[in-house]
Amino acid sequence: MKRFLTLSVQARLDPRFPLARRELTALVAAILEALGLTGARLSLTLMDDAAIAALNREHLGGDGPTNILSFPEADPERPADLGELFLSVDTLGREAYLYGQDPAQHLVRLLAHGILHLAGYDHSHEMDVLTDIAVEAVCPEEDGDALAAGASTKTTAQT
Repeated sequence: MKRFLTLSVQARLDPRFPLARRELTALVAAILEALGLTGARLSLTLMDDAAIAALNREHLGGDGPTNILSFPEADPERPADLGELFLSVDTLGREAYLYGQDPAQHLVRLLAHGILHLAGYDHSHEMDVLTDIAVEAVCPEEDGDALAAGASTKTTAQT
């Protein structure tokens, strides 16, 4: 089986989040399945605020850090390759606290959002609905404890 997730860690990881390779692989697989993207491949880089702020400035002209950046695959000869995601673990932690969200659930929300951008979606009601579908499929428990503990998650394919 070909690997569907290439993971790079360039930041200190927060133990409140399921950020270990095994946990992230399971999360991304469940999100891809929930979004009807089983078989797709992507890369994910975990970084700190300083690194994502530099990427944001260089590629998008943005000022300061952001939670997740998505760079879709540009090669039409590689349709299964969605592209690259860059996630700030600093912003992830800060937002989960500020929004009062379970840390694991907020991680799933950001990953689903980024994956949808890679799949060609722009900010819209449809994208919000698909993100919510992925979060509910991967984090059906209200508090997210089962997800954080690495328990099996319910997934639902959407077309």
